[in-house]
Amino acid sequence: MASERFDYIVIGAGSAGCVLAARLTEDPNIKVLLLEAGGKNTSILVKMPAGVGELIKAKGEQNWGFWTEAEPHLDDRKLWWPRGKGLGGSSAINGMVYIRGHARDYDQWRQMGLSGWSYSEVLPYFKRSETHHAGGDAYHGGAGPLHVSKGESPSPFYPALIEAGRQAGYKTTRDFNGYQQEGFGPYDLTIRDGKRWSAAAAYLTEALSRPNLTCVTEARTTRILIEKGRAIGVEYVVGKGGAKAVAHADAEVLLCAGAVQSPQILQLAGIGDPDLLRQHGIDVVHESKGVGANLQDHLDVCASWTAKNLTTAYSANKGLKKLATGLSYMLLGQGLGRQQFLESGAFIKSRPDLDRPDLQIHGVLAIMQDHGKVVVEKDGFTLHVCQLRPESRGKVGLRSADPFDDPTILGNYLATDEDRRALREGVRMAREVVAQAALDPYRDAEYAPGADVRSDADLDAWIRAKSETIYHPVGTCRMGTAGDSMAVVDDQLRVQGLAGLRVIDASVMPTLVGGNTNAPTIMIAERASDLIRGKTTLAPMDVPVFEDGRAVAA
Repeated sequence: MASERFDYIVIGAGSAGCVLAARLTEDPNIKVLLLEAGGKNTSILVKMPAGVGELIKAKGEQNWGFWTEAEPHLDDRKLWWPRGKGLGGSSAINGMVYIRGHARDYDQWRQMGLSGWSYSEVLPYFKRSETHHAGGDAYHGGAGPLHVSKGESPSPFYPALIEAGRQAGYKTTRDFNGYQQEGFGPYDLTIRDGKRWSAAAAYLTEALSRPNLTCVTEARTTRILIEKGRAIGVEYVVGKGGAKAVAHADAEVLLCAGAVQSPQILQLAGIGDPDLLRQHGIDVVHESKGVGANLQDHLDVCASWTAKNLTTAYSANKGLKKLATGLSYMLLGQGLGRQQFLESGAFIKSRPDLDRPDLQIHGVLAIMQDHGKVVVEKDGFTLHVCQLRPESRGKVGLRSADPFDDPTILGNYLATDEDRRALREGVRMAREVVAQAALDPYRDAEYAPGADVRSDADLDAWIRAKSETIYHPVGTCRMGTAGDSMAVVDDQLRVQGLAGLRVIDASVMPTLVGGNTNAPTIMIAERASDLIRGKTTLAPMDVPVFEDGRAVAA
């Protein structure tokens, strides 16, 4: 079987893979193969921010559309898990909210023994990736490929939500990614000039013109090739039923398929828990019991209200108006298609003794039910309430040895009392905020969970019946130290015990960060690109962050 040779093979053109393909090929002497199982993602729904509602809810060309196993603490429901497919990965279908997480999230990684991953050490990579709408400063970049904008909606709902949070006694902040994360404030968005600015738009647009980058779409990786303890290449198939191809990597194989498919690909290659591999008739190539374990995700519930005196996503796109929105965007680049209907929110604490917020609120100008699959024909708004740091841990595994089979996913949500308490308290806090005077002109009646759902038992039952993922799975190939038997990769993202193989995506996070995970994934890949090339990593940046009423050194 003929084989082409490359220096690096990148598996997956999601957020991390796009970064690596672009950064590595900045050196014209480095030859890179980028393999993406999906397509090129040229759909107008990907480019148009308002298209997110359609992309999230349907399995198809842009969405793997996974389902979990029956979740034991959620009434045995199987949960819908959208994951991005095609160039840009999940950054091509996500809500475009740019959040880094709390500074202490990264300091915690460093305290776990992971050298190079404290906040002061990762901040330079966040900044290198970014062009911020307000320009560069101590916290933000001004010349990076990822353009970050402020919302442009004229709706009074978004500032009213922030004011309602202040009236309810919470802090406010101008920048969730700067000096102070805690409080109510506006979201930054990965939108540029009214277009979704995915990792593919940011990093691949220029890189694809380079002669040293080969990008193959519709290319499903079927096996990582291991010889004498070293990854030497990959087998892949272009299109289901296509001929098998082989590519060799003279330097390294870089696995960037995400928290669901990176562990699946490792397991298919015989890298994982021997007992689980043998169940599927897979020869054990390298024992790594942590592959697929440590799954963490943000569970979310939608508290919703009907609205008055407010134009929401429903009335703005009702009937022929939806066609008008699409035409205005396609022909003129104007109108509601430029918006994603989610421009303000909050990071707050469910109890005062916590050192950082454990709840996130996304304010959406629509009544959301079941990822938008259920259309509620009423004007309204939703506060997505999300627990940021769950104690519960799940797992990803193989359904079979067929690489075209979806993997098994068990979120194991709400397995602990603290997880249940935090989410229950979050719903009560959302109600308190919506009851404030700032929202009096727009608030009508509570739609969900409903005014009669009040007791702990009733709220718990509603949460079990209605909670869903908010699309932030991490941890299934986590970083760890040499003595950690469940760590899959070391602090340089090298698979422990194997040469020539790294995992670089959200799966390496040892703990879930407090916020949306796209920006942290891009940061991880930015830093990894220096580690791979043996470059001196960027110098740490010590900046003050606001915590518990005072400024402290990061």
